[in-house]
Formats: sequence, structure tokens, C-alpha cells
Amino acid sequence: MLHPSYTDLMKVVNSEVEPGEAPVVNSRYSIVMATAKRARQIIAGDEPLVTAKVDKPLSIAVEELNQGKIKILGDDEEA
Repeated sequence: MLHPSYTDLMKVVNSEVEPGEAPVVNSRYSIVMATAKRARQIIAGDEPLVTAKVDKPLSIAVEELNQGKIKILGDDEEA
């Protein structure tokens, strides 16, 4: 089981959205794609932004997202 849950991660990602605006993330697929992309970056040599209990890249990516260290950009935003 994934901790934190998908719904918890979606709340973190969408926490900065103003009332009335469309959420940045509204599906689990977006969470999975974002964490997988970040995990690949960590595997490629990027330094983790958090200290995690485990050294698995996907777990580190999930923790980074949960702590707000990485952001998922909407379609209209640039990196």
C-alpha cells in the first residue's frame, strides 16, 4: 500500500490552487506519471530533495511530492 495515499498527494499538489480554479491534478494517473518521472531523474543522478527512510527512488519521489519539494505543473505552465 502506498503511503501517503493518492488522495493525500492530490490534496498536497492542489493546495495552492485558488478557489474557483481548476485543480492541477484530478487523477491518480497524473500522480503516478509525476512520481515516475522524478524517480527516473533520481536514478539518473539527481540529488534527492528529502531524506527518506528507504533508498528506493520511487519512495523518495513520493516523499518529495508529499512534502511539497516538487510541483506538478499544469498544461498552461512552463518549467
